[in-house]
Formats: sequence, structure tokens, C-alpha cells
Amino acid sequence: MDFTEFGLDERLLKGIEAAGYVNCTPVQEKVIKASKNYEGAKAPDLYVQSQTGTGKTCAYLVAVISEMLKDANKGKKCLILAPTRELAVQIEEEAKVLVGTSGLKAFSVYGGVGYEKQIANLKKGVDIIIGTPGRVIDLQEGNNLDLSNASFCVIDEADRMFDMGFYPDLRQILKC
Repeated sequence: MDFTEFGLDERLLKGIEAAGYVNCTPVQEKVIKASKNYEGAKAPDLYVQSQTGTGKTCAYLVAVISEMLKDANKGKKCLILAPTRELAVQIEEEAKVLVGTSGLKAFSVYGGVGYEKQIANLKKGVDIIIGTPGRVIDLQEGNNLDLSNASFCVIDEADRMFDMGFYPDLRQILKC
């Protein structure tokens, strides 16, 4: 199936084109269809498991960005949690391409680097926040990250996060 067949916002389609995507992988097709096939104001919660390299990141980013671009969701934010800084940066890079000309901004926060640049970018306004649990908690506790308007949440590699002992951190972040 081609990405143009989903009735996606033109700004998102430009981002998809810039990323070089034309045809969906099976997981992308299933995730995007499931995110668009619902009645009412609340999109479904999805659990997705698929081999590495099948396009899961693109799948959830397209689904979330599509929802964020709807007038009813204007100003709402997305939090994407990742177990490592390398994955957080990888997700950020893909998100920055996919948001295209939409005006949405994506940025990643993670440990091992100073806080100053991350705080400065957050203060400028970020719509899609990608972060590792520890840094997200640190930024929240320092009143530098407000997730009260986060209506979308993705936990990438949840099984790995649990294996790495992040379960208490995830519970703390998600209770906000």
C-alpha cells in the first residue's frame, strides 16, 4: 500500500516523501490503518511487535504526527521514551524529517551530556519529545519539562526497557 492512500495531511506526506518512503511495509500499513480506523475522539492504544528493520519507528511516527496535525489536537504534545541515547537520537532524526513542513518540532533529551542545550531547546517549544527515562525524570523534577499537555506517548523497545530495570521510571513518568 502507498502512503498516499491513507488520506494523510499534505505536510506529513511531504515529510514521508523527503524520508524516501513510498510503499508501506506490512507493519506500517497495519499501524497506520489501526490508528485511523476508530470512532470517537480517542485513538486506540497499540502494541506493536515486529523484527528490527521493518519500519516500526516510521509507523508510529506517521500515526502520531497524523493525529497531532488534526485541529482537535492542536498544541498537544507527544512523549517518546527510548532505552538508550543512541535510539533517542535515531528517532529524533527520523521525526525531524517526517514532520516536514508541518511546523511541529522534535527534539531528544538524554543523559551523558549537559542540560543547558536541552533545556534551551525545550524552552523554545518542542512538540515531539524523545527521551531516555532518567533524563526525562531529571528535567521534570527540575521543572524544565512539562508533560501536562502530552496526549500521545510511545514506549519504544518496551521489553528492553523492562529488562534494563526502567519499569519504576516508566511508572513515575506516566503518572504525571
